Amino acid sequence: MPISPSYPVYDLRSDTVTKPTPEMFVEMSQADCGDDVYGEDPEVVRLEKYMAELTGKEAALFCSSGTMSNQLGLRALLTCPPHSVLSDARAHVYKYECGGIAYHSQANITPVAASNGRYLTMEDVRDAVVEDDPITMVSSPTRVISLENTHNGMYFPVEEIRRISQFARSKGLAMHLDGARLWNASVATETPMSEYGKLFDTLSICLSKGVGAPIGSILVADAATIAKARRLRKLFGGGWRQAGMLAVAAQHAIDRHVIRMQGDHADAAWLSTQLEAASLRILLPVQTNMVFFGVEDALDMRRVARLCEAQGVRFMALNQSSARLVLHFQVGRDGAERAAAVITEVVEGLRQLKDQPTEDVPTTGYSL
Repeated sequence: MPISPSYPVYDLRSDTVTKPTPEMFVEMSQADCGDDVYGEDPEVVRLEKYMAELTGKEAALFCSSGTMSNQLGLRALLTCPPHSVLSDARAHVYKYECGGIAYHSQANITPVAASNGRYLTMEDVRDAVVEDDPITMVSSPTRVISLENTHNGMYFPVEEIRRISQFARSKGLAMHLDGARLWNASVATETPMSEYGKLFDTLSICLSKGVGAPIGSILVADAATIAKARRLRKLFGGGWRQAGMLAVAAQHAIDRHVIRMQGDHADAAWLSTQLEAASLRILLPVQTNMVFFGVEDALDMRRVARLCEAQGVRFMALNQSSARLVLHFQVGRDGAERAAAVITEVVEGLRQLKDQPTEDVPTTGYSL
């Protein structure tokens, strides 16, 4: 169903959907560009230096996507098969990167279920590590532990990351972080980015999600690892030329949008209370900018999503009974209020429709 032009459109499917602002376009048009493959783009060099210093690392590499920076970081740490990566069973690097760990790094992966349902603990990791067996040599030993922060909008407690990192170092294992929304975790917990930097060998930090840049992700690590990743980026086809315009857009977003993240988190928390008041189930703790909610079995969330989109509120139906809402700086409180009103109205209408006798069911409106 097409969206009616009489409604403002609020897109809560993801925080990847933000569009460049007019101010961002102005700065992009003034970028001092060079050839990044030659290391001669001054804007890219400035962004990489800024991110390395922010995270307390020696160097950084500007990449086109979070999937690329994740895969480069892991590949740089994985040296010789047989080897494996341990991750959360729900992790992006495991489920949503096209099997990249197997393809690029010839590595097995050990998916681990979080015993608390939210994040891996040191005990979860310790019990799942694949040990090297020098006698039978039948295993694919764990070489890297990969964590994700945030995950489903929930931040990974830094105290638990520290415990896992200490365990990893005691075993000689490397640590990688998929920090696609690390800034959200940093803002929510008031943890400096440099504190995360101390706990991982490689960190992938996305710039196009909550930060709101049009494209890009950063890999940070020590200088030797970044030098290796830079060569691998070329191998992957990721060497780009005049990328300064994108680096300027990313820096603009960092400088202006990160400080607004606490507002996104507050809007998400407020929206969850409104949906709960409408007798909708909140499925996960709302800690940052995501709200996961569910409807009763008699309703179909995909139908709810289509009807809401017709009124200018777009969100992701995950399956028949659950959905995800993602707040970002181009939604704001106005968008949260509109989403709450529209979702509540649509769900209530479908509930009333469900309770009507079959012969009274209309053929328009909520019959979509």
